[in-house]
Amino acid sequence: MNRFVSVLLTGLICLVALGQFVQVITRYVLEVPVMGLEESLLYPTMWLYLLGAVNASRENTHIRANVLEIFLSTRRAHTLLAIIGEVISLVVGCWLTYWAWRFTKYSLRVWKESPTLYIPTFYVDVALITGLVLMMLYTAYHLLGHIRELFADEEPTNG
Repeated sequence: MNRFVSVLLTGLICLVALGQFVQVITRYVLEVPVMGLEESLLYPTMWLYLLGAVNASRENTHIRANVLEIFLSTRRAHTLLAIIGEVISLVVGCWLTYWAWRFTKYSLRVWKESPTLYIPTFYVDVALITGLVLMMLYTAYHLLGHIRELFADEEPTNG
């Protein structure tokens, strides 16, 4: 799974970078812009962005500003803080997932197309619900891990 995710994200970032490179060369060097290139780059860019966020959720490597950790001295307090953070993330994320689901249903019903190439925008819109659902699954997984860690710390030791 790690290999697949790594290859997919690498492929998407290369595709976006190559598209931007072609756009810059054709527009500013050759002064012949490629019609619809920036429009078609929206698809891999959105998937890259959201799958990158999913990957950060999977690895639990999102950027955090855990200032409170400085003032906490015990491992139990750190675990409780992590649980609180995961619960808040899960609540906010589920709320956003609900709205993303409503947006996806709207997008499917309306079936908009891009202005130049007439590519259905549903394929970029569905990245949002896919990314949020996967992020919420990983957040719930990490929350369960922190809860297990909290209860493992409470077990009495024989000695």
